[in-house]
Amino acid sequence: MTDISPQDWAADLDLIRQAAIDAGALAIAEREAGLKIESKPGGSPVTSGDLKVDAMLKDRLMTARPDYGWLSEETADSPDRLSKRRIFVVDPIDGTVAYMKRTPWWCVPIAVVEDGQVVAAVIHAPEVDETYVAVRGGGARRNDRIITASDVATLDDASILGDARLIEAPWFDEPWPAMRFSKRNALAYRMALVASGAFDAALALTPKWDWDVAAGWLIATEAGARVSDHQGRPWAFNRPDPRQASLVCAAPLIQPMIVQRCKNVPFST
Repeated sequence: MTDISPQDWAADLDLIRQAAIDAGALAIAEREAGLKIESKPGGSPVTSGDLKVDAMLKDRLMTARPDYGWLSEETADSPDRLSKRRIFVVDPIDGTVAYMKRTPWWCVPIAVVEDGQVVAAVIHAPEVDETYVAVRGGGARRNDRIITASDVATLDDASILGDARLIEAPWFDEPWPAMRFSKRNALAYRMALVASGAFDAALALTPKWDWDVAAGWLIATEAGARVSDHQGRPWAFNRPDPRQASLVCAAPLIQPMIVQRCKNVPFST
């Protein structure tokens, strides 16, 4: 396989950006036609919209790049992807409950991973008309305008996407200051909001699937945010277990402050 170049990353971004936009339109059309809803093992819902979008994206993307691997929430995983230098990482609908309930906080995140790192990414949130994109080394954009993470320098009054009960756990030996907590259904969209500076951090202390966070990792880091697990370890992708241990995605000056406070939090499985 030949080496890939930044021009190829740009071509991949063009491909996945249009695919995500079309996927959002298909998801809305499927919902308007009437969804069939089932439960996955563990109880989370999956709709006919999720499955149709997944099938469309797999057909389009793998037809365009037949030598890439594939990892998606709605496709059975295969070890074949581990032998591929480049793979697509897809969540056809991140925030299925919001999608079902017609609240706007859902999105279509797609990433291209090369040699374990994300090189192109899109997060399309159709019902708020926002499309976030990034290629490695090229900065991040929302609706074609450059975005940057916030320059907040203290946790006091910081705006956090996450569950306020997280900081009530018994592991913290340093008290947290007063912060403002908000919720958004889709994890990828939370990371995009941190990338744009709309919020200062997104925090989750349990494992997160790559399809929820891969696109957000590149968009956030290209916007100047910092992303790691809660003990500061960097992420790598396309591993046998396609999960990250936890998520701290935050403005660059406060991300280390959050990690420092979380140093005693055990890893969960």
